Amino acid sequence: MRTSDERTTVVDRGRFPDAVTPWDDEEWRREVLGWAGRVLAGHGLSETGAREVRVRPWSVLVRFRTGDGGRDAVWLKAGAPANAFEAGLAEALAAWVPEDVMTPLAVDAGRGCALLPDGGPLFRGVLDAGAAGPEAWVTALGRYAGMQRRLVPYADRITALGVPGARTRELPGVFDALVAGNPLFDAGERAALLRQRPRLVDWCAELDAYGLPDSLDHCDLHDGQILAPAPGRFTFFDWGDACVAHPFGSLLVPVRAVRERYGPEHVAPMVDAYLEQWGGLGPSAAELRRAAGLAVRLAALGRAGSWFRLFPGTPTGDSEEASASWIRELFAADDAW
Repeated sequence: MRTSDERTTVVDRGRFPDAVTPWDDEEWRREVLGWAGRVLAGHGLSETGAREVRVRPWSVLVRFRTGDGGRDAVWLKAGAPANAFEAGLAEALAAWVPEDVMTPLAVDAGRGCALLPDGGPLFRGVLDAGAAGPEAWVTALGRYAGMQRRLVPYADRITALGVPGARTRELPGVFDALVAGNPLFDAGERAALLRQRPRLVDWCAELDAYGLPDSLDHCDLHDGQILAPAPGRFTFFDWGDACVAHPFGSLLVPVRAVRERYGPEHVAPMVDAYLEQWGGLGPSAAELRRAAGLAVRLAALGRAGSWFRLFPGTPTGDSEEASASWIRELFAADDAW
């Protein structure tokens, strides 16, 4: 068997050739890949082909082939300091909601690293192949909402793991910091945004008044962040953008994806399936739907903030543009749906 230094490695830097990541640190590679190798050996696995590395400003992902099959693989993920919590969160979720997430083979929380098994095909691939359609989103969102509700008692423990908070009462402060800190806003635009702040405060007060509990918000729940190992079964992963927030904000990304791909008539069934899991907490069905509309609008702030979870030294221009776009959108539409 060839040594680690001799093994062929294919590195994909995407559109981020200037990203500064620990993959370029020889000592880090030696330590982390050595740890991964020991874990694989402990599970009776060995590498059988080239390593495939995906380097991004927010994470390093390494695929270790462990056999000849397409699904014979183990994945190493290392997050930037601002989302290094993901490794510990993955371990905790596997204990709390094991039926909805992957169970890591091992976690090194100190380095923000997790070693994960292959969890099956991406939901995106299933949709692209025509093996499922918008009705599958209805099932997936119902499952996801049920998971979120089971996680409500763990919200403070999730925060203690280092997952950022974006609770409704905190959002005006989040807004202030994002507006003040983004150099793309000139004085005129910054002043115009701040004049809209009372609307934001009113939305937060109304949403808070419904009394719905905070939970884990994936914050970027698109079809490339969901696995579909079998018909009607779904596994949720890639929690690097997550926050502890109003749970209904999780609808923002999937609602847009379904509307754009299948048409607006398919949004209501998936929202209904999601909200069905939140009955019995006091608000009526109409109030739950109003709360969802508010939470989806306010979730733009979570998206705006998550763009800055990068490895130190990485250029932030793309993040500033994406964050500014989300903040502008916060007040742009009259209806979140």
